[in-house]
Formats: sequence, C-alpha cells, structure tokens
Amino acid sequence: MSEKIMNSVTLDEIKELAETVRKNDLGKIKIKYGDCEIVIEGKKSREIVSSAPLQPAMTVQNVNASSLPAENSGSEEKSEVKGNIVKSPIVGTFYSSPSPDKPAFVKIGDTVKKGDVIMIIESMKLMNEVQSDFDGKVLDILVENGQAVEYDQPIMIIG
Repeated sequence: MSEKIMNSVTLDEIKELAETVRKNDLGKIKIKYGDCEIVIEGKKSREIVSSAPLQPAMTVQNVNASSLPAENSGSEEKSEVKGNIVKSPIVGTFYSSPSPDKPAFVKIGDTVKKGDVIMIIESMKLMNEVQSDFDGKVLDILVENGQAVEYDQPIMIIG
C-alpha cells in the first residue's frame, strides 16, 4: 500500500500522473491541495493545472469544420461551418454536465465566454472541468455524453 501524500494522493498516483505526462508528451501538471503543491513537468509548453476543481489547459484550433469526418445522417448536404475546434486536453470520458441530474454546461446554440466551464473530462477518477479559451457560440458538439475521448480529439466547435 502506498503512503498518502496531501491526505488524498498516493505516491503511486503521482508516479502514474508523471507517466501520463511522459507518454502523452504533455507540458505540466500542477496539483494543489491546501498549502501543498506538486508540479510534474514534461517537455511541451502546454500546461494542465490540477486543483479543486481540476482545470486543464485547452487545445483550440481554428479550422474549417467541414474538413472533419462527418457522421452520415442520410443526407448528402454538407454545411460550411467555421469556428474554433475544442479538443480534449486529456484521455478520459466526456461529460456535458456536472452530474446526471444537472443540466448540460452548454448546448448547441448557447453563447459562451472565455473562462466558462463547457464540459468535464473524467480521467483517473478525477473530474477535470474544461473552460472555454474564447468567446463565441456553440456550433456543434461532436461527442455524446459519457463517451470515451482521446487526447486531442475534437469535441466541440465554437464560432
């Protein structure tokens, strides 16, 4: 059994986080609990901040959304949608709301502002609140609630 550090995190969990940083070529993970702080730095300059609640850095890319693989909805019509693609900052499970009985953080058509929480990605039993890095309107949500997501996977389009 691993000794608890900061009353809730074990050394084994910290080693697992360090391995995740290394394997995924992440920049930095910072865990803060009260006066204690643990920082795990990788090679990239991206920053993932872990606190209560965990707020990871976001990867945002301006692209033409029509270049993304589209689901076949039975219609041959393709719409030209431009916007910012919000990608998953970590591997985990996408949740659109803080809990099953609460409303979604955002829906298609909602207006968001920089700093608004737009989703949660659960990873390693931690709920990571993801905030918007820009202002705009939610044009599309590309994954279903509860769906597993990969690092850098497109999740949402905000224009």
